[in-house]
Amino acid sequence: MRVVVLGATGNVGTSVCEALGAEPEVTDIVGVARRLPELTLPKVTWAAADISIDPLDDLLAGADAVVHLAWLIQPSHDERGMWKVNVGGTERVLDAVARAGVRTVVYASSIGVYAPGPKDRRVDESWPTTGVGSSQYSRHKVEAERAFDQFEREYPDRRVVRMRKALIFKSGAAAGIERLFLGPFAPTLLLGRYGLPVVPNDPRFTTQAVHTSDVADAYRRALVSDVEGPVNLAAEPVLTPAVMAKVLGARPVSLPSTLLKIGAFASHRLRVQPVEPGWIDLATSAPLMDTTRARDELGWDPRISADDALGELLRGFATDDGMPTPQLHPTPH
Repeated sequence: MRVVVLGATGNVGTSVCEALGAEPEVTDIVGVARRLPELTLPKVTWAAADISIDPLDDLLAGADAVVHLAWLIQPSHDERGMWKVNVGGTERVLDAVARAGVRTVVYASSIGVYAPGPKDRRVDESWPTTGVGSSQYSRHKVEAERAFDQFEREYPDRRVVRMRKALIFKSGAAAGIERLFLGPFAPTLLLGRYGLPVVPNDPRFTTQAVHTSDVADAYRRALVSDVEGPVNLAAEPVLTPAVMAKVLGARPVSLPSTLLKIGAFASHRLRVQPVEPGWIDLATSAPLMDTTRARDELGWDPRISADDALGELLRGFATDDGMPTPQLHPTPH
């Protein structure tokens, strides 16, 4: 099986390439990213391309499957530029997949496509995918899924898998997550060594997470199976404020989400930190996902708990951990 991985040098892409390299049914892997990494992995040949502007047909020629992970989260102040990659790029990928006759596409969707939902029970893959309108990340994920809806209508003989994932952590992603979500002024070394002083004691901030290696294993399983459609991915336990406080060494305190959003809005406008305030709405609105389908149909069983994955990221901050790719390198390229 020849697999093309788009967005192969980020948090998930590096682990997906590693997992596929160990899979006997995969014969060769083309790892595609905008900038080439200083990383050697079994069966992987690297190629440079931007899915929003570069020709893709030659990259996909002869591929049995495409794993589409390419996505922009920054610069969040340039939503149009991000849309050109996240939505327009996805449309270009699907057009190229159709022309190349690729039979299988596994797409990195997200919990962010789901409409606001409950925090006291789990929802399955049938929950509405109208997203959270105030989050540009959510809006783009929803639009990308609508492109897949159209693709499936036009090409019903192709197999499409949509991985709807929770927060994804590993130690080697610490430097990349710092740049994407925390910014240059965040004291990440202190955060890694001493934790956070406080976390919001609000049940609406209950969320889910999963280790990157377990996500990569789910992609591998999807490629060598006949599963299709949406699949939720998250590990146990659910990250309640109490669980996060324990991992982060923090004290739960009452912090109104409105106050947090005002702070995020002001600091984002001032370019102090890179996260647009819609992420607060997404955190408080996204439902908890039921992962029965992944476990039953993929045989997927996460090896690393959600709290251990978060703890590993924290240790990554303490050691300034990263990987030899432009996205994950401890020192920005």
